[in-house]
Amino acid sequence: MRIGVSGAHGTGKTTLVDELCARLAGHTPVDEPYVLLEEEGYEFEFPPSPDDYRAQLTRSLLELSSPASRIVFDRTPVDFLAYLAVRGADIETEVDPAALRSVLASLDLLIMVPITYDADQVLPGAEMLRLRQEMNDTLLDLVYDDPLQVLGDVPVIELTGPLDERLEVAMAALPGHGRPII
Repeated sequence: MRIGVSGAHGTGKTTLVDELCARLAGHTPVDEPYVLLEEEGYEFEFPPSPDDYRAQLTRSLLELSSPASRIVFDRTPVDFLAYLAVRGADIETEVDPAALRSVLASLDLLIMVPITYDADQVLPGAEMLRLRQEMNDTLLDLVYDDPLQVLGDVPVIELTGPLDERLEVAMAALPGHGRPII
């Protein structure tokens, strides 16, 4: 199974990715592009520039293009389109919709991890709060309105409940695990 986890920074995505991989036999996490690029020596600006988000978008497209199964991706290309949109970029010129549609179609589930009051009370404080909120709102619009028409039939769930229930809700939504996808 191929699962993508998307959301603004500081929402618990990486923790959820690790928990899913621990629960799903044989599944491997793919670190978010920021981490992968940083490990390769890429130097990010602070706050990240549009070019930094483009580099992460390119890396995310590459990672999702992998034919590997049993994988959980920490972030998807839509995350970086949302960050780029917040920074003023025209997302229609940032990516080839056909290429994006192709990689997203490889997902069995897209899990949205939005900002919630509950999570913010438990998780460490996030940086760049305005950017975070704007990205969160833009990401939700991109996924639910799908202006580039790239999500097709990819099932999407949004985890808005308590942190200690997220894993079980995500597991129940996985194809073949008995709970309908919302």
